[in-house]
Amino acid sequence: MKIFLDGKLCNEREAKVSVFDHGLLYGDGIFEGIRAYNGRVFKLKEHIDRLFYSAKAILLEIPMTHAEIMQATVATIRANKLRDAYIRLIVTRGVGTLGLNPRSCKSPSVIIIAGKIQVYPAELYARGMDIVTVPTVRNLHSALNPAIKSLNYLNNILAKIEANNAGVEEAVMLNADGFVAECTADNLFIVKNGALFTPPLSAGALYGVTRQTVIELAEQSGVKVSEPNLTRYDLFNADECFVTGTGAEIMPVVKIDGRVIGTGKPGALTRKLVEAYHALTKVTGEPIYK
Repeated sequence: MKIFLDGKLCNEREAKVSVFDHGLLYGDGIFEGIRAYNGRVFKLKEHIDRLFYSAKAILLEIPMTHAEIMQATVATIRANKLRDAYIRLIVTRGVGTLGLNPRSCKSPSVIIIAGKIQVYPAELYARGMDIVTVPTVRNLHSALNPAIKSLNYLNNILAKIEANNAGVEEAVMLNADGFVAECTADNLFIVKNGALFTPPLSAGALYGVTRQTVIELAEQSGVKVSEPNLTRYDLFNADECFVTGTGAEIMPVVKIDGRVIGTGKPGALTRKLVEAYHALTKVTGEPIYK
């Protein structure tokens, strides 16, 4: 495997970061998960836009331009001879001291890994999955804004552990006011009376690229989409439910906290959106091989 590390492609064994990198020591950095389908990188510009928004929010100066990162991402996929891939793009604060002060980090580090990913078991996409609500509350905007896709994912990991302990793959996270925020690695949608609902970004939901794509696909097909605050009651009484994410794509949810959602099977609108999403990923994106 070839990995992009600070301006050059190197072999996997040579791709090493310092133990003094603040990304390792303190989770001080940002990342993006990106997908390539059929020889094209899906929504590459949108992902790199979000990377730069996250960097600005934490006062991290990326040592490459937007265009250079796009080019490096495509080059890394090409070097690994991939047509379908999952890309992890990471920017750390760089090497510093054991102290917390980020001023000790002089050179941010850029890493791009292109490989494969399987977030959930394949059979769940056909039958849908069970999820639970967990006690761990989503980060406050005034603490660590959920809009920042940072390397500090401990909040999500703690919730994921609680999901694992409950015997399920994913968990619903509420915000401090008790409203639904998102899942540990995915945005959440419900369908009620033919309309589509998803928590607002202000509730603690990530500015999901797949989330926005699904909203656009639904609106194009004439489905009304709104973003109100949602409670667990709203989830329990939904006609359909699904989660979205770059890695997960669109995953149907058929049970929440023991309550069967709708018919207990992936719903009609969910299936329609899955088909539309897969059709879109096959024909759009930044070409890898020209």
